[in-house]
Amino acid sequence: MRIAFYAPLKSPHHPTPSGDRHVARLIIQALETQGHEVEIASHLRSRDAKGDKERQIRMKKIGEKLAARYIKKIQNKPEDQRPDIWITYHLYYKAPDWIGPLVCEALNIPYIPIEASIANKRANGPWDLSHQAVVAAVHQADCIISLNPHDSNCLPKSIRNWTLPPFIIPDPIIENRENWSQCRKIIAEKYGLDPHKQWLLAIAMMRPGDKLESYKVLSKALRGLPDLSWQLIIVGDGQARPDVETAFVWVPNTKITYTGQLDSDELATLIPACDIYTWPAVNEAYGLAFLEAQAGGLPVIAGNTGGVPAVVADGETGLLTTPGDPVAFAAALRSLLTAPVRRRDMGKAAAEKVEAMHSLVTAGKRLDAILATSRKNFIEPGLPLFDYVQKNTNKNNTLLS
Repeated sequence: MRIAFYAPLKSPHHPTPSGDRHVARLIIQALETQGHEVEIASHLRSRDAKGDKERQIRMKKIGEKLAARYIKKIQNKPEDQRPDIWITYHLYYKAPDWIGPLVCEALNIPYIPIEASIANKRANGPWDLSHQAVVAAVHQADCIISLNPHDSNCLPKSIRNWTLPPFIIPDPIIENRENWSQCRKIIAEKYGLDPHKQWLLAIAMMRPGDKLESYKVLSKALRGLPDLSWQLIIVGDGQARPDVETAFVWVPNTKITYTGQLDSDELATLIPACDIYTWPAVNEAYGLAFLEAQAGGLPVIAGNTGGVPAVVADGETGLLTTPGDPVAFAAALRSLLTAPVRRRDMGKAAAEKVEAMHSLVTAGKRLDAILATSRKNFIEPGLPLFDYVQKNTNKNNTLLS
């Protein structure tokens, strides 16, 4: 299948790294594992961070021009070179899709958003024009694919909504997990850590707002564990680094290590060497770092918020606590720091779950099955369909393995 792909918040080819760019690239790779041809239809970044009506009007006009240009280009191509489907990744009021719906209507092809949400409180406010564009796009969609089940609650019940579990490429981490003792030796020597203590790992950008708040919750929680033997490794950087360091100023230098930003190869060595992944996840969507940590055999302690429960099974692969509560977080940390057998069992379950449910290949197969339903005349007499479940009274369907 030929797929036109567009990410209005940030193009997969944008020069600045981010979680959004990373997920967009992962989706493309997952589609390619099933033999789909993916073309980036546009690099237009429609993001309006401030609710600027004039910018929204300008983006709308630019989008209409780009759509017309794309439609003309495609119509001049032979049928076997035209896209069969259009996918838009991350559709919400700050980054509406001004291009895809127009293209799909003109070319008569399915429009499928991945990770779409509607914030009705934005109606009649500074983002009203963008909000209305998102609402119209969602209602035009042939179906919606949600990475974060939390977003499904705000979508119209009349829209077919498939859940795609968040996913990663776990292979490098899995390979190093088999040699975790060697990884631990490398990390101990590199950062001057004590291999006999328990290593807590946190991976996050250092930004004002929710990220900084999560760091503060973690700091307060660790204050309640002065009697336990732990060392904290923080991976990340950003403009709020001075504030993060201030939050942990009470921690002795021998108990905390700042690595700065690390590339994927460095993380693949670090993660399996650690003991527990710990992140309060204040207002977190789902966080791919949770999956990467679990792929490395680490149990997770996190706040029970947003889409985190979609990637961390409470009591099975980790412990989820009351959001933003340092006391509850400290209690969860203590329970695993003092129970090595339980910690190892959770880590093993976490690794198995990621390999089974959150790998690139698994995601590719699920996406392929979902996209097949958008083809014309898909449902034929006697054709066995994959199963789905209906959650509560909502028509949000989840593909089953």
